[in-house]
Amino acid sequence: MKEIEVKVFDNDIEKAMRILKKKIQNDGLFKRLKLKKSYEKPSEFRRRKQRESQRRERIALARAARRR
Repeated sequence: MKEIEVKVFDNDIEKAMRILKKKIQNDGLFKRLKLKKSYEKPSEFRRRKQRESQRRERIALARAARRR
């Protein structure tokens, strides 16, 4: 697990908090915590992983189509 670090400039805590929330969200920490909150059956786990894989594949294809 990597460390998330945010520097505060001019005592601007609000801006630092926004940056921290963005970094945590991009890291996927919120998503992992939400998934660990309750038990997930193995069949649901496989189904979720498959849906995530298909979603990543669709996004990659869309990006490839835009580049042409």
